[in-house]
Amino acid sequence: MIIIKESIEVSEIKNMLGNFFTDMVKGVIDIEKNELALDAELHSDLEALLIENGSSQKYLWGINIYPELDDYDFIGFTSLINIKPSYNNINRYIEDENIRNKIIEILNNLIIK
Repeated sequence: MIIIKESIEVSEIKNMLGNFFTDMVKGVIDIEKNELALDAELHSDLEALLIENGSSQKYLWGINIYPELDDYDFIGFTSLINIKPSYNNINRYIEDENIRNKIIEILNNLIIK
């Protein structure tokens, strides 16, 4: 598991394929601190890592990165940690378009394609 605070090449994410999954790398993004934790079997492990490093759970959202796909298919917005009824997200999918757009913006700044 690693925390990305600056930038990472997409090739480095591709190198993570096979560690846990063959087509994706799980990630948790902190939309307040603009940080991304990558490469674990469970989103909850990445969430715990970010919390240990000063993140607040309310700003953490689980995503899946498909580094071999392009544009819209590159990011999946589904994770069990996204079930947050107190933040009007009652499903695994991130329902708030503003949050999804913020995640896309952060990833575009952190991941060099």
